[in-house]
Order: sequence, then structure tokens, then C-alpha cells
Amino acid sequence: MPIDYPAILDLKTEAVPYSWSDREVMLYALGVGMGSDPLNEEELQFVNEAFATSKPLKVVPTFASVCVWGARPGVIDLNRVMVLDGERDITFHKPIPIAAEVTADARVRGVYDKGREKGAIIQNEVIVKDGTEDKIATIVSSTFARGDGGFDGPSEGMPKPHQIPRRAPDRSVDIPTQPNQALIYRLSGDRNALHSDPGFARRAGFPRPVLHGMCTYGLTCRAVLQTYADYDPSAFHRHRVRFSAPVFPGEIITVNLWQDGNSISFEAHVRERQVTVAKNGQTLLG
Repeated sequence: MPIDYPAILDLKTEAVPYSWSDREVMLYALGVGMGSDPLNEEELQFVNEAFATSKPLKVVPTFASVCVWGARPGVIDLNRVMVLDGERDITFHKPIPIAAEVTADARVRGVYDKGREKGAIIQNEVIVKDGTEDKIATIVSSTFARGDGGFDGPSEGMPKPHQIPRRAPDRSVDIPTQPNQALIYRLSGDRNALHSDPGFARRAGFPRPVLHGMCTYGLTCRAVLQTYADYDPSAFHRHRVRFSAPVFPGEIITVNLWQDGNSISFEAHVRERQVTVAKNGQTLLG
């Protein structure tokens, strides 16, 4: 069925309970490739709480993207075979705790009609709050529904993307992905068969399963963590990016970074295919 506009804008849920433990924190970190070198103690602190000398477990900031997995404003009837992540923009109000009981408020922020042949963009907002109603994170997500355009909604009004500097990158980081990366990442919540079932991926127009866009999002967070943030999750105030092409598990992602004060701009590429997979990225550190 077509998107019901403007009724879709009234969808919302409030104070839905969620919780997580250090197990979910470490599983997410493994899903975005932390610990691939088991002797790298900087990364081990995100996947291991059992050091001989006590070291507190750290939380990858973008764990916020899965900490309330399933939080949504309501049911939206979409062609699921044709759905992809479009953007993610997380504002961190305080560091993500290792374990927590929280609530989530979700609403539809906007819906944009690109046309019957071009699909639709659905923008949702989820606010994660702790037990005292203090905000932990605000998560803004944009879903690209490739098969759901043409519902006579607005085509303009999307927030303008962050502009990447035109100069050469200040730093560049190569991050390998593993052939089974999507099979690990999916255990953090996103069980979409596009990332695990070869037949489903072919029906969706891909030669094989693709890596989750949100895994790529976590990989760009890793790039900033290991360069400008000195592996300090509390330094992150915001992390946002647009997904522009899929990554196939096993490929190497090259993240180019630019620093301008506390603003780190970034884009991610797969050199082997000469394709940009994430663009207009920005991290705000503080």
C-alpha cells in the first residue's frame, strides 16, 4: 500500500523500556571489527572486561544506534526488499553506559516523496533517556524506501548535508572488513536477510549480501576514535553521515578525514571498486 501521507506524521511512541548489558556492548564492538587484532590493547578495551590489571570496559559511541533496537514510531507499510539505510545522525548528550535500563521516545520527523520511480525518504527521531529522564542520545535516521515513492508528499525540505572540505584529507585510515562481518553485526539487532541470505540479496538487486549501512557507520566511528579521539568515547558529541553505496563484506574501507577545530569531516571509499560508500560525514568532538 502507498505511504499514508500526511497521517504518517502523527505516528509516535513514548517511554518504551529497553535495557542492555556489557554483553551487548562487546558484541556490537566485535560487529564493527574491534578486536580483530587481539593484541591491540586500545581496541581490546571495547571487547574485553577481563584484564589482569583492571581496565574499565569502553563503549563504542555508535552503540547508541542499536542500544534500543526496534524503537520506532509505529508500523509503516513499506516494500522491505527495497529498503536501505539513508542517513544516521546521533547527538550524544552523555557517554553511553556499559549497562542500563532506559526508555525511548520515537516519532516521524519528516517524509519526502522522490517520485514513483525514485522512492521515498522517511526520517525518524528516537530519544533515549535514562532512569531520571535525562537524555543519553538523540538518534535521527533516514530510511530510503526505494519502492515506495509516488504518494503525493513533499519532495523538498530535507536538512542540507554537511559539506566536506575541498582540500586534500588531513589523514586517511584503511579499515578491513571480514567476509563474515555482516553475520556478526546482525546479532546486534538488524536481522534483515539482505545482509545474510544470498537469494534475498539477489532479489533486491545485489550480487551477494551487503554489509549493513549501520555497520559502515560504526566503522567510520572507529576511524575517528583511533585518530582524533584517542580512543576516548566521551569525546564524541555528534556523529553523522549519509550512506551512498553498499559495502560488500570482505572489502577494505578507506576513511578520509579532515580536522577543523573540534569538527572532523570524513568520507569513506572502497578503492577496489572506486566507489564512495559514505559521504558528508561529520563528528563533533569536545
